[in-house]
Amino acid sequence: MNTEQNISKELFQPAQIDLNKSERIEKPSLTYWQDAWLRLRKNKAALFGLVMVIIVIAMAFIGPLMTGYGIDDQDLSRAKMPPKVPVLENIGWLSLDGKDSNGNDVYAAKGKEGEYYYFGTDGLGRDIWTRTWEGTQISLFIAFAAAIIDMVIGVAYGGISAYYGGRVDNYMMRFIEILIGIPNLVVVILMILVLEAGLTSIIIALTITGWTGMARIVRGQVLKLKNQEFVLASRTLGAPDSKIIMKHLIPNVLGIVIINAMFSIPSAIFFEAFLSFIGLGLQAPNASLGVMIEDGYRSLQIFPHMMIFPAVVMSILMIGFNLLADGLRDALDPKMRD
Repeated sequence: MNTEQNISKELFQPAQIDLNKSERIEKPSLTYWQDAWLRLRKNKAALFGLVMVIIVIAMAFIGPLMTGYGIDDQDLSRAKMPPKVPVLENIGWLSLDGKDSNGNDVYAAKGKEGEYYYFGTDGLGRDIWTRTWEGTQISLFIAFAAAIIDMVIGVAYGGISAYYGGRVDNYMMRFIEILIGIPNLVVVILMILVLEAGLTSIIIALTITGWTGMARIVRGQVLKLKNQEFVLASRTLGAPDSKIIMKHLIPNVLGIVIINAMFSIPSAIFFEAFLSFIGLGLQAPNASLGVMIEDGYRSLQIFPHMMIFPAVVMSILMIGFNLLADGLRDALDPKMRD
């Protein structure tokens, strides 16, 4: 059965196209750093690491103010007391009720029923909570100072070496190879022989050879960039070498620099803890995470709380910085883009 249908000619009229709208860009334009932040926000592991780092850094400054005990307040009557936390003391499986491994109430036995030591006390009766967060401040200071010095020296050295090239690059790279051949532990021992063991000697030891890795990475990036068109255009227009390096080359390698600086922070924290553990780091009465772990290691089997809490804080810091650095690498490195 054939059915004839009348179709209006109006249906065959061409559509009206607005040329102004066809040129419109609907997606907002983003800068390099805005795009990197959006990519970082999508990385749940990196955000988790960032939250961990922020919490530990905040507690490093807020924690010592929460108890009222000083970092060096000694009282042998409260020595080696287990941790006790308000409210949490009622949860038996957490072992934060002030009882020892035999179930004896140490606080009651020493007449300290109304007192609370969140992480317990050490062999001299000092509050481990306060010492842990004060030690975290020192460990973070050493790590950030070493990372900043490495970044400044490494970027300047690697940028100059790659930009001028030739004989300058050859001599500067041979000097780096000499420094790389010297073990860090040897440098630390030499620093302690010349200087007293402390913050200054540790930071100097970390920076003497620590910047070489940054310099080699920056050199490789600058070698790829210095012959590109925007650099040649600046050189043709008469821009001085210092301006080309600071305005064109360094900003283009800044993402790689930040990534490597983030990776160097947990390495510096671990190296400081290692030096303190073998007795070449900070000395008493100074406190760092490494010093506290070394002190707690001596009584690990009898009083494990003296080592566990500083070790947990240091582990959280290192995991957090590594997760954040991995996320920044994915966000800032153009080669990692989807």
